[in-house]
Amino acid sequence: MEPTKHTIALVDDDRNILTSVQMTLEAEGFTVRTYTDGESALHGIMSRPVDLAVLDIKMPRMDGMELLQRLRSRSQLPVIFLSSKDEEVDQLMGLRLGADDYITKPFSQRLLLERIRALLRRNEASRVEAAGGQATGGTMVRGDLSLDETRHQCLWRGKDIQLTVTEFLLVKALAARPGLVKSRDQLIDAAYGENIYVDDRTIDSHIKRVRKKFRQVDEEFNQIETLYGIGYRYKEE
Repeated sequence: MEPTKHTIALVDDDRNILTSVQMTLEAEGFTVRTYTDGESALHGIMSRPVDLAVLDIKMPRMDGMELLQRLRSRSQLPVIFLSSKDEEVDQLMGLRLGADDYITKPFSQRLLLERIRALLRRNEASRVEAAGGQATGGTMVRGDLSLDETRHQCLWRGKDIQLTVTEFLLVKALAARPGLVKSRDQLIDAAYGENIYVDDRTIDSHIKRVRKKFRQVDEEFNQIETLYGIGYRYKEE
């Protein structure tokens, strides 16, 4: 993966964080656009699309939660949240709203860089890179479910389900082996990679959001089963 091809939107009202993180990312070859509030970030990202956004939660003129909601109503842009350690509720709410990942402050810039690269890799692995580019996968069909990796498209009974990168990978991991129980650790590896640590509740929040999206087009959707204390599985037909 060539980081020089990617543009990152960095949104935080702390100018010290903006400056230091911008310098780190640019040194690694990324193009960085910085914003100090959610309102200017929304306008900037919509008018000049980026490949990934890093959002602080607490900001003036539209906080990170509202910004994420507005972005999610228009795109599946990969998003990483920045939050303080005492904002656990905000972290989980952010995941339910559709963030792909979160990092708590104070954070290692190397860790943020690693998470950004991992998310970009996951995003590219689930879609065609560009016009004339080669597909990275095929179509998986499980009963009423269809997952097309080349288009990052999920269909349920012919209806489109808009999934984030992380959500798509979770559905793919579960649907690949119907009836087989996947532990949270296995799902973390499938969605984030083996070298990334996230809390078990992160997976739970993603699964809840996935179910909600499917039930918006089919109220009786129940293909993803919870086995309490063990993990999740995709129901066999």
